[in-house]
Amino acid sequence: MCNPVDDEPEVFDARHYVPAERHKKIFEILGDLDVGESFILVNDHDPKPLYYQLEAEHPREFSWSYLARGGETWRVQIGKVAAAA
Repeated sequence: MCNPVDDEPEVFDARHYVPAERHKKIFEILGDLDVGESFILVNDHDPKPLYYQLEAEHPREFSWSYLARGGETWRVQIGKVAAAA
């Protein structure tokens, strides 16, 4: 999902999706990434429950870095660091 020309990750704004569809879409995006690629998740709340779900279902396969915390906008860079077993 990174642009190979400028290595800028794509942005997925989850605020445009109903809550019931967000995690499914995020898992699809993560599944489509190659190892070493990442995307930026924009959300309207701390996506910590998503982190725990990813950790439970895909341990040691992803990276997670907060870029902005708080208010109405949370930004997290999520990357694929290993292929699924």
